[in-house]
Amino acid sequence: MESSDLVPAEPRRRRLSPGWLALGAIALLVVVLLAPALGGQPALPLQTGSIVPGFQLTAFDGSPMDLTAQRGKVVVVNFFASWCSPCRQEAADLEQTWRDYQAQGVQFFGIGYKDAAAKAQAFLHEFDVTYPATSEAGNRTARAYGVTGVPETFIVDRSGQLVRHILGPVTQQELAHELDQLLYP
Repeated sequence: MESSDLVPAEPRRRRLSPGWLALGAIALLVVVLLAPALGGQPALPLQTGSIVPGFQLTAFDGSPMDLTAQRGKVVVVNFFASWCSPCRQEAADLEQTWRDYQAQGVQFFGIGYKDAAAKAQAFLHEFDVTYPATSEAGNRTARAYGVTGVPETFIVDRSGQLVRHILGPVTQQELAHELDQLLYP
């Protein structure tokens, strides 16, 4: 037996053709570009002064929640969840501010975030929330607004531009200050 018979033969290596490499690169690019939309990741946060995305939802009471139809009004959009402690902190302040300002042409909308409809409704009932509110399967509106957690509140002026984005719980005093500046410049 020769010494070359004792050494195992080197495995034959396969080379990928340039076509397969290009196809793999394209597939990887598609996955990277589509992952945020498919995985439910938020869009980039809205910038102050930008026009906010419109939405058409139906409130739990059956009333329409159409942001585009609110042009000419100041709008407060609040994303909340029944499981969110800071949302519980701000719920009474949001409701009281709504009651104080609705006759002045201010519209409030509540949108449940990553919350079952029944739990969101129970939360609203617990805090006697009377402004239109709903929850949205898939959280499409929250993604369009760049919401990453709750609570988040967006204050929109009469022309549909974002005036303020509040991360975390908002107080009645803070909301009143912002709304007064928009209503009585």
